[in-house]
Amino acid sequence: MYVGVTSNLAKRIWEHRTKVYPESYTAKYNCIQLVYYNQFNTITDAIAEEKRIKGGSRQAKGTLISDMNYNWDDLYDSIW
Repeated sequence: MYVGVTSNLAKRIWEHRTKVYPESYTAKYNCIQLVYYNQFNTITDAIAEEKRIKGGSRQAKGTLISDMNYNWDDLYDSIW
């Protein structure tokens, strides 16, 4: 699982899918599905949530995803 912050989600997912940065974690582990996202009013709030999620267990991340997206469907098309 990959957790990150961006100001342009559609662009960032496209970068992951096309492996614009071939040496990155997402390219190495083929992280191409968007299964969870959240929006925040400030970058400070977004970074705080990113840190909170990264600090949690894999199980906690899975629960967070399942609560929003039970089947872990790819949400990329829904952000357009």
